[in-house]
Amino acid sequence: MSSSPHSQDIESFCLKLPKIELHAHINSSVSEKTFRELLRKKDVGDGQLASVESSVFGPKETTFKAFDDCFDIFPLIHKVIDSPEAIYKVTSDVIAEFEADQVKYLELRTTPREELLTSMTRRSYVATVLSAIKDSKKKNLDIDVRLLLSIDRKSTVKIAWETVLMASELAADSDRIVIGIDFSGNPKINDAKDFIPVLAHAKSSGLKISVHLAEIVNPLESHQLVEIVPDRIGHGTYLHPEVGGLQESVEFVKKHKIPIECCISSNLRSLSVAKLKLHHFGYWYKQSHPVVLATDGKGVFQCSLSGEYILAAKAFQLSQEELWQLSEKSIDYIFADDKTKKKLKSQWAEIRNSKFQKTI
Repeated sequence: MSSSPHSQDIESFCLKLPKIELHAHINSSVSEKTFRELLRKKDVGDGQLASVESSVFGPKETTFKAFDDCFDIFPLIHKVIDSPEAIYKVTSDVIAEFEADQVKYLELRTTPREELLTSMTRRSYVATVLSAIKDSKKKNLDIDVRLLLSIDRKSTVKIAWETVLMASELAADSDRIVIGIDFSGNPKINDAKDFIPVLAHAKSSGLKISVHLAEIVNPLESHQLVEIVPDRIGHGTYLHPEVGGLQESVEFVKKHKIPIECCISSNLRSLSVAKLKLHHFGYWYKQSHPVVLATDGKGVFQCSLSGEYILAAKAFQLSQEELWQLSEKSIDYIFADDKTKKKLKSQWAEIRNSKFQKTI
């Protein structure tokens, strides 16, 4: 079926639209091209190579068979991205790919990881990511890149404290690249309550925090996490009462105007949302609550930020002006300082006047 002229206009508009990406995990954002290049450097046979590649990058538009399946993919990716050289290449390529998709400001997130076989420590891992980000600036790419250090809930509270300490140190000594903490991981593992003191300390020490919550129906845990007043919420899929959440949580989020990072393709392909039109983006957007579209892991979930805008436009009948406003308002939800926000808003105004004056 061919797309309508209006549909084609929206797609073209979204591809050119300047965008903000605030929820992008580095390892799961690896492109198939980069992953294949890294995989071919491994000393494995063609059969094993093809098997790993097909496990990570199945046919486009396919979904996982169950929500847990996407978490089974990540260890496969980590086995390939297991050295400073590999993480440097992945980070560099991911930045360049987002820049090509008209992303002007990017917040990457990643869990500091150690690999015994390659002698990579958590600190050297983060140092390599920072090196790739700094080197990307030297290439004069039109993108501002920052970093959140992730706490994986399957790890220990001790490691969580170490991650916050590392983030605090780097926030003061990384050219303002490290700006916060992400709390993420398989929501079925461990009790998030154990990590709340760590997250609260991170917030009180001046770090911004983004917290994955309500990815599954768990209203008590979701509300406990909401009450620490995170600076942004990752997913929030089952936060509202129509899908098993608490109205109390909704009212709290609305009262504090906590922005919600909506990752449509990720939620559809991981089966946490059954249909596009049922995505919770619509619930919050219709209430004029702060929302930002994001990719989560553009490689694993085979998506792009332009594509997320196209999906939202088609599912919720958004006009070009509404899409522009959705993008521009995202600037208010970044973790960088007011000076950066002001610079981005000036950039948006300049782009609108020079490239979009006749279309919006």
